[in-house]
Amino acid sequence: MRRILVTGALGQIGSELVPALRERHGADAVIASDLRMVPPAAARGAYEHLDCTQPQQILEVVRRHEIGAVYHLAALLSAVAEEKPHGAWDLNMGGLYNVLEAARQYRCQVFFPSSIGAFGPSTPRDRTPQLTIQRPITMYGITKVAGELLCDYYAGRFGVDARGLRLPGLVSHTAPPGGGTTDYAVEIFYQALRYRHYACFLGADTRLDMMYMPDAIRAMMQLMAADAERLRFRNAYNV
Repeated sequence: MRRILVTGALGQIGSELVPALRERHGADAVIASDLRMVPPAAARGAYEHLDCTQPQQILEVVRRHEIGAVYHLAALLSAVAEEKPHGAWDLNMGGLYNVLEAARQYRCQVFFPSSIGAFGPSTPRDRTPQLTIQRPITMYGITKVAGELLCDYYAGRFGVDARGLRLPGLVSHTAPPGGGTTDYAVEIFYQALRYRHYACFLGADTRLDMMYMPDAIRAMMQLMAADAERLRFRNAYNV
């Protein structure tokens, strides 16, 4: 049986994706991984300490666990990426490249979470087309556009089964905010419980796209289970 590897598993998405995958495929079929060290008792299943910027580490984990699919979630999110643009490029692009190379060699599926951050001020806001102008003005958005193109290239050039979704801001209670632009929507509740108040930096009339985390998890798993021959795009679908 080929297993599933989740990188960045201790982040906001991974904290809910890993249990959902284990419930569907079995605990032994899902390998969680992250840069952080986790005591075995706290891992609640198979866990690997993995630095995605180190290609040999990825290759070794994929080979040893006979990985058939990778949900590649390891990345610096938008707000943190603006503070550390060089680090964001190294992790977001270097990590994805290393995962795609491992997938090319071992014939793995790859899920890449893109973002509405891949769009920019010139992108049509109403009924945004699947194929449209993508000129982001943040390092995070730039890495997402480049990541989409890289996945598309590996699918067309090497036949890698790469799939992705452009996710909006995700609302979840399982993991604390991790540095995304829309994480204020989650931080509000943590701050309210701890300090009884929260000063929001957005105007009262500001509107941003949001999605409930269980809906995002379901969309990811449905996309990965879809018939490959029916997929029209290999960069990332609007969701």
